[in-house]
Order: sequence, then structure tokens, then C-alpha cells
Amino acid sequence: MAFQKEEYYPRLVDKTIEDYLEVFGAISVEGPKWCGKTWSSSNHAKSIVYLDDEKTRDRAELDLELILNEEMPELIDEWHLVPKIWDRVRRKCDENSQNGKYILTCSTELNDEKKKDIYHSGAGRLGKILMYPMSLYESKDSTGEASLQDMLNGKQKNRNVKVPGLKEIAHLIVRGGWPKNINVSSDKIGIIPKSYIESILDKDIHDDKQRNKDKMRMLLKSLARNESTIVNNQTLIKDIFEYADSNELLNSRVTLEDYLDVLNRLYLLNYQDAYSSNYRSKSRVGKSAKRHFVDPSLACACLNLNADKLLKDLKTFRFLFESLVIRDLNIYMEYLGGHLYHFRDNVSGLEVDAILEFENGDYAAVEIKLGQNQKDEATASLLKFYDEMNEKPKFMCVITSDFEMVAKDPKTGIYYLPITSLKP
Repeated sequence: MAFQKEEYYPRLVDKTIEDYLEVFGAISVEGPKWCGKTWSSSNHAKSIVYLDDEKTRDRAELDLELILNEEMPELIDEWHLVPKIWDRVRRKCDENSQNGKYILTCSTELNDEKKKDIYHSGAGRLGKILMYPMSLYESKDSTGEASLQDMLNGKQKNRNVKVPGLKEIAHLIVRGGWPKNINVSSDKIGIIPKSYIESILDKDIHDDKQRNKDKMRMLLKSLARNESTIVNNQTLIKDIFEYADSNELLNSRVTLEDYLDVLNRLYLLNYQDAYSSNYRSKSRVGKSAKRHFVDPSLACACLNLNADKLLKDLKTFRFLFESLVIRDLNIYMEYLGGHLYHFRDNVSGLEVDAILEFENGDYAAVEIKLGQNQKDEATASLLKFYDEMNEKPKFMCVITSDFEMVAKDPKTGIYYLPITSLKP
């Protein structure tokens, strides 16, 4: 790869990579393919070895020393193609106290069978970093005039901001956060996400064994139809499999678990855990995680949606807008060392789209709405949630596509802002 630093979009993960290289002998940057792992890692490396090159991989299989003596930090791209590299790098980290020797990248987590070839977890020697597609702030589609840290610390200022129209928001959803897709023309932004799905179906899902391509495609479509909702495996099974008796149902469940496992190992799915701390009626709180695609463009690709189709289907648009915001919040909370949850009271039906738990233990409640015409509904949900909590959220906010301001309501203390103004 001809890497040109002037072409590089700075990523939030860059700071984490720098910090980890100062602390660990080696680091492993993991995440979905095409999200920019190699690009970002190259920005911190002095030499690169590409294991997806057959000749290089053959040399590694013969003798790892043939590829592990380059200038450090040395980037070993797609190390999972030669799993024994992990233990060798770990041993090299033990040889002396020098940190920042190696940067490993991978887009596929090893399955249980291949994990048997690794004898040490690498704890204390190899630091793991999870990377995602680009957020709107990283792709320069968010101005960053609203900051999660500033809201947390009570320093966020009210200001007027410019917002795009719904068509531009639909464009951002269909385009996704794939670095190679950021500057592609509007009429071609669906090509890369669709190619991604086809690549998964044609090759990636068969990494360790042959799987049924048609059933996997049906599973992906079912996950896309249920994006940003809590959907159980039984619903997914009904969408995918036809079964006549209990034995076939059992086989379908086993198959589904296997198919979901391979999607997880490809880093295609994110799980937004349920939040239950501090709630007065904990027995009523839902425990199920929300399952999301790592990027909303993949759901669009599975359902053959473009920006015009989204504009004609506001119900789907709302779910995928929530997915876009959750993707960004997930990236921002990862950067801030926090965690992202959702909340649901199974008895009253009260829901909060996102709970942001910060590194210091403080938390915030966030409602996500496509349009500000749902502002009152979102506000009511947040105020009801606030009343039911023993320990109150540090701040609350409503994120939409079309607020033309970042503003704090003096009566409720709730912030209102557009997603295209947000940064960590």
C-alpha cells in the first residue's frame, strides 16, 4: 500500500494506539475489515508486513524470523492468517523491556479450533484495541460544537448550528463510516457496503467450514429488519429456517448460534447491553442486549436501501438513524474509556435509547429521535427515567437530525442537539 500521510483522516483511535505503544511491548488492533485498521496502524509504524500476500505468508510459515526483523514498530497486517505469530511476538516482548515493538492487526477473531494453537493470552505484553468504522466527527460530517465531555463537566455552551437536510442524513446512513467511501459520489455510495456483504457471503463466512450462503443472507436481512430493536433468536429462526418438528427446531438453533458466532468473529455485530444500576424497580428492568450492525450502511446493503428509499420509509429511516447515532456514541465512549448501554422497564414500557457510563462512574441518559417534532416525547421519557433513578444521571440530552442549535433547557436541564454537531 502506498501510504500517504497527507491523505490520512485522523482517527480517535490514534491517541489510544500512541498510548498503548508506550505501555505494551506490542498491540493488536482488531475490528471489521475496511474500517481503517491498516491505514491507522501504518500511521504509527516504521515497517509493514502484509500476510495477505501469499509469498510473505509462505515465508512466515517456514520461519517467523524471516518477517519479524523489520524496523520497529513493525506492523504485521492480518496476523490471524498465521496464528503462531501471536506467541512468537509475545516471546519477543519478553526478551527485553522495550515497548512499542509490534502492531498486529486482524479482521477475524480466531475460532476455538485455531485458538488451540495459541498458548498464552498475551496479558501484560499485548494490548488489545477495538476499532470501528469512522464516526461523523472523524469523517468531518460533524462540526464537534457539542461535546460529551463538556456536557459531563457542565461546560457546554449554547450555540446556533447548521444542520443538513434529511436527504443528507439518509446519505450518511447509506454511505456509512468506511474510509474508502467518504468521498465517493452520492450515486455510488451503496457499492462498497454491498460489496462488503457479498465478500462476507462468498468467502469470510467459510473461514473454518462451509456454511449455507442463502441462509446466512436471510439471517443478515433479518438482523437488518430488526436493527435497533431487541430481537430474540426465536424471531430470527422464524425468519430464516423452516422446520417441521422439535428435532429440526433444535438443529436450527444450533445453526443460528454458529452463524451468529461467525458474524461476531468478523466484528460485524455490536451488542448494546442493558442498564439496570440505580433503578428503583430492578426486577422490572430488561436484561436483553440490543444487537446492531457495526455500521448502519450494512443494514441498508442487506435490505437494498438507498437514500431515496429511506426518505419514503420513515419507520425504517428512524431505526437506521438511531443505529447511526449509536455507532457514533459507541466510538466516542470507547475513546473516553466508558461504556454504552440501553434501558427498558418491561412493565411500564419506559425506554431510554442510550445510557453513557463514563470512566469515573458518572452516567448520562440520551434519547434519539429523527426529528425535533418528537422532542416532547423524548423529554417526557427522560424526565420519567430521572424520577425513577436513585442516583441521578449527570446530564441528559436529546439527539436528532434537525435541531438548529446546541442548547440546554433551563427548566429541565436537558440538552438538545443534532448528531452532526457531536464529538467526544
